[in-house]
Amino acid sequence: MTVYSHSRLSSFEQCPFKYKLKYIDKIKPEIEKTIESHLGTCAHDTLEWLYKTILEKSPVPSLEQVIEYYCKRWEEQYTKDVLIVKKKFTEKDYFNKGVKYLIDYYQKHKPFSDGTLELEKRIMIILGENGEYKLTGFIDRLVYNKEKDEYEIHDYKTANSIPSKEKIEGDRQLALYSIGIKDLFGKDKNVILTWHYLAHNEQIFSKRTDSELEKLKKKIMDLIDKIEVTEEFPAKESMLCHWCEFKPICPSHGGVLPKSKEENEKLKKEYPTISRYLK
Repeated sequence: MTVYSHSRLSSFEQCPFKYKLKYIDKIKPEIEKTIESHLGTCAHDTLEWLYKTILEKSPVPSLEQVIEYYCKRWEEQYTKDVLIVKKKFTEKDYFNKGVKYLIDYYQKHKPFSDGTLELEKRIMIILGENGEYKLTGFIDRLVYNKEKDEYEIHDYKTANSIPSKEKIEGDRQLALYSIGIKDLFGKDKNVILTWHYLAHNEQIFSKRTDSELEKLKKKIMDLIDKIEVTEEFPAKESMLCHWCEFKPICPSHGGVLPKSKEENEKLKKEYPTISRYLK
């Protein structure tokens, strides 16, 4: 069976058509990324570099070094086709947001001696009586709090708004990761879920009971079962369409899907002279 992830499951829930294009047809989108995702990637990369440097027993980088690294990552990864949906903002506006996020985070958490164990830790979650459901994901930062004998899953968010308490308590991604951590370190271990909302310089904490995790496992297996038998993948329009990398080719927004390899091969045989125009 397919190895799933939180993002894969979310894609199906948000828009089955997008799921089909991305995970089944494996179509490369015209829009590689939005400015928001670019900002998020650069901020994540910079914080990963900061903690990696510390884990390697090197001196804690200065704030100036952190910002320099962020600038470098921004320039290396930025391309002219990055989509800016909110036209009232410019690339510079988003760049400056990232600088502020990192300055606030650095000043709040220095000297970063919180028991960090690993960065971008890959987690495998095996569900079902026979292990037939498999999920994977990456934890931004895993911490062990020695005093409390508990593990902390840290996740960085660059969203402008903080979700409601209800949404936090129902968050699936970090709850999934906590299942993986308990599988690794012991079912009896306490696992704290921690979100860093960088735009607000705030931390949100939550945890899941064993009963809640069992219910989550059931929901995930039911959702995977549903995906596996799905044959029709209709588009689902929402506000998220503005940021969708497949919007230019989505029929719901006037786009045209690229021809499949089979269709192109057929055209090449029927009309050899137009082969050079087919991609």
